[in-house]
Amino acid sequence: MNKTAVIALGGNAIGATGKEDIHRQFSNTRTALEGIMPLIRQDYNLAVTHGNGPQVGNALLRVERTYPGLPALPLGVIVADTEGGMGYMIEQCLQNRLRQEKIARDVATIVTQVVVDKDDPSILNPSKPIGPYYQESEVEGLKARGWTVRDDAGRGYRRFVPSPIPKAIVNRRIIKSLVEEGTIVIAAGGGGVPVCVENDGAYEGVDAVIDKDRASAVLARDIGAGTLMILTAVDKVSLNFNKRDQRDLDSMTLAEAKRYLAEGHFAAGSMGPKVEAAVQFLDGGGEQVIITSLEKAAGALSGAAGTRIAR
Repeated sequence: MNKTAVIALGGNAIGATGKEDIHRQFSNTRTALEGIMPLIRQDYNLAVTHGNGPQVGNALLRVERTYPGLPALPLGVIVADTEGGMGYMIEQCLQNRLRQEKIARDVATIVTQVVVDKDDPSILNPSKPIGPYYQESEVEGLKARGWTVRDDAGRGYRRFVPSPIPKAIVNRRIIKSLVEEGTIVIAAGGGGVPVCVENDGAYEGVDAVIDKDRASAVLARDIGAGTLMILTAVDKVSLNFNKRDQRDLDSMTLAEAKRYLAEGHFAAGSMGPKVEAAVQFLDGGGEQVIITSLEKAAGALSGAAGTRIAR
């Protein structure tokens, strides 16, 4: 069995509301690592990804509150900043836990660039709401800055940004090398920093955000992982979620996952991208995907919990 795995920590793992101070975020990180430790004890080679939605939202709010006194930061730079800062938290907490358990493994964080297509439809039609809500009276001024701003489901006006499909991990060779030698690598945080490839081969940043689970599937493919584990807010994938006839799934085949997606069982803003990422990874040669909650991660690895999707 391929004992290389990518573990995708959900956005609720470190700061679910965006209101947690740094001490609470460190505490949440230490708790989140409980879901990773069983794989480390079983000598899996690991890469760890994580969400960053609340942290990016806070960073954008700081930019807004200091504008125009300080130069605004591009969204891609903000993603890189949060990837580095959150990677530091996870790295340090994991180093301390490994030391406590007398496990001799190195941990490293890599701010990861992820290639997207500059002609991705999302670039022309931004669909991902991000950052704070605005009043209608502020909209024209924000649009004058080149932003796409529109109503977000009747809750207020928000900035919408592209969320292009990830194609490849720029840093894949160094991540793969480190993982294979036993280093636990924290990578592609928040989906990674989106970049496109110019005609001369140069990389250029893109003001966008990448879905973390999709990026995790690409990372898992690019480093040759056998397992992708997506840790989220629910214990299992369900059909007819939150309805009277909800059915929790212990397992799915790849064909079943594709059929359920086509039938519209998984919401676009929640489970849909996770199952799509699972399909992408398995179609690319992966062995299995496990989707479960942080609390059930240990049991899911042994097949006692979660939803397992396999070819």
